[in-house]
Amino acid sequence: MSIENRLAELGVTLPEAPAPAANYVPFVQVGDIVYVSGQISNGPDGFIKGKLGVDMDVAAGAAAARTCAISLLAQVKAACGGDLGRLVRVVKLTGFVNSTADFTDQPKVINGASDFLVEVLGDAGRHARSAVSAAALPLGVAVEIEGIFQIR
Repeated sequence: MSIENRLAELGVTLPEAPAPAANYVPFVQVGDIVYVSGQISNGPDGFIKGKLGVDMDVAAGAAAARTCAISLLAQVKAACGGDLGRLVRVVKLTGFVNSTADFTDQPKVINGASDFLVEVLGDAGRHARSAVSAAALPLGVAVEIEGIFQIR
C-alpha cells in the first residue's frame, strides 16, 4: 500500500509544506538524506500553543506532536518532488517540548509523532530519537520537531 493511500485510510490529508518563517530553508538534501527543519505544532485552527506541566496535558501534547509529524511528511513530499513513494525511512527525530522544569514526560509527548510515523510507514517509520524540554518555543507553540529522512 502506498504512503498516500495509508494516509487517506487514516483520514489525513497532508497540507502544503509550510514555508520557513525566517532566514533558513525548510529542508536540505545531501545525497539520499533529507534534513527537515523544525516543524511547529499547528492545527486547523492555527498554532497549537501551551506549556506542558502548566496548561496542557500529555495527551494534548502528543496530539500537537502528531501535527508536527504531518508537517514533516509534507516537507519530505516537497523534497521528493511530490512523490512520497521515494521515502525509504525515517532516520531520526529531535523533539522539543515547551514544558516546565519539573515536567519529565517529554518522551510521552513526542510519542505522538513517533507513533503516527510508524502507523503510516510501518517499520520504515521506526527511528532514532531525542525528546527534550525547552523553556519556550517559537510563537508559544507546545512542540517543535525536526527530522532526518532517507529517500531514493
